[in-house]
Amino acid sequence: MTTASGLLSAFSRISVFTALSRVLGFTRDIILAAVLGIGPVSDAFFVAFKLPNLFRRLTAEGAMTSAFIPGYTGVEQSEGKTAAQHLAGEIQSLLVWVLLLILVVFELFMPYVITAMAPGFAFDGDISRFDGAIHLARLTMPYLPMVSLLALWIAIGNVYGRFALGASVPVIMNLVMISGALLAWFMWPDLDQDGVGYERAGIIALSVATGGVIKLLIIGTMLWRMKSLPPIYFFPRLSPNSRTVWRRFWPAAIGSAGTQINLLIDTILASLLPIGAISQLYFADRIAQLPLGVVGIALGVALLPTLSRLEQVKVVDTAAVRQVLRRGIIIGMLAACPALAGIMAISDDLIRGLFAYGAFDPAMVSSTAAVLMAYGAGIPAFILIKTLQPSFYAAGDTATPMRITILSVGINIALSIMLMQIIGAAGLALATSISLWISTLILMLILRQRDRFEVSVFYPLIKIAVAAGVMAAGLVVIRHGLDHFAAWQTLVILMLSSAGIYLPLIYVMGVWRGLKG
Repeated sequence: MTTASGLLSAFSRISVFTALSRVLGFTRDIILAAVLGIGPVSDAFFVAFKLPNLFRRLTAEGAMTSAFIPGYTGVEQSEGKTAAQHLAGEIQSLLVWVLLLILVVFELFMPYVITAMAPGFAFDGDISRFDGAIHLARLTMPYLPMVSLLALWIAIGNVYGRFALGASVPVIMNLVMISGALLAWFMWPDLDQDGVGYERAGIIALSVATGGVIKLLIIGTMLWRMKSLPPIYFFPRLSPNSRTVWRRFWPAAIGSAGTQINLLIDTILASLLPIGAISQLYFADRIAQLPLGVVGIALGVALLPTLSRLEQVKVVDTAAVRQVLRRGIIIGMLAACPALAGIMAISDDLIRGLFAYGAFDPAMVSSTAAVLMAYGAGIPAFILIKTLQPSFYAAGDTATPMRITILSVGINIALSIMLMQIIGAAGLALATSISLWISTLILMLILRQRDRFEVSVFYPLIKIAVAAGVMAAGLVVIRHGLDHFAAWQTLVILMLSSAGIYLPLIYVMGVWRGLKG
């Protein structure tokens, strides 16, 4: 799969499964909002849930894929599949041992870990929230080594065009967590923020680790049937090929996890704000993650193997690389621009229609919507980063994205400290979005210097932006006539209206036809 048209095919397959996962993810989060609400229990759970997810991004998912796929592809093309499988086995062995060590250390010193992640929990006088976060984090942390190993296996599947293999995995996790949340609700039907609330959260936390076990069994079986499951080496090995991958891994870990690091900074600083700020960030981010996951992450997954096969040759066809990136950018902005416009137009309706049920305090809708708008401003930047970074990784350059990420994190910290004092949790989200835009502009400039980026892509992007703006204006007008509908009914009408306005405009402007041509 080395052509721009192949990219569209791969993206379509990945995005279908990712869209299904996001629908189930929203179902999961609606249930979590109803069961946990916004308060000390939900704050403690979301800190505990963020811990393995953060280290998954740092140690495996983005970084391992970015460092491993170009190395695996290069070895397979030069030495054959057997040598590539030996490389995968060596990487797998060291990865598992390192992650098991991290797991043991974190389980033993979890109070210090939670103090570092959410210092406000330790010093705000609410000892139950601090103790609850420690207990819940110890339950979710075993998910880390399992999901990190899973990321390596999924990367192997992606090399051979089995994109659905990895894209279907989040569906499994969402189903397991939904089951855990419903079980917790059944066992403790009273929706409160006391000790019983922490018992409910404990059941959900256990479902996280349970989902990891189930995913390993399913994906491992699929790879075994493909005869691509890496060999098991009990003792770590470091051949020259695996050393090359690990040298690229550490800068890739930082470069790929920039957004996650920024979100961690948001969590740390939000713990110093009034109770509920962490939960507001979580629920707002979940909505923003819909286009980010369905489009941004799917594009990154599809682009890396495609670009790796173009870059891992003696004479690189830069025109082909530019064409693949151009198509990726247009695909990404077709989703990012209307997402941004829609969030700015109907953020209150999105929060109210999705989450304001059960234990979710309706008074929190407006403040959570403000956080959503701030995160929404960064959606196009995030998707552009996920589209542009694979060009660096495919060429074996993991250092440049790392340096840009370090700069982005520094900017985010400075802006967060300043803006949180003015607009609270929304200031943290806005700082993240601004730092993402700065990273995007730097990536574009560097790729332009390397002859991998063409500025002509901005012409169709202007058309997309105009269509999204017209859609947003239409939603504002339509919203005024929906006050007598229930919140969920209003949201359904607005979502259908947005598609009815935006899609015909895109077709009339010829953006989609140009993409397929």
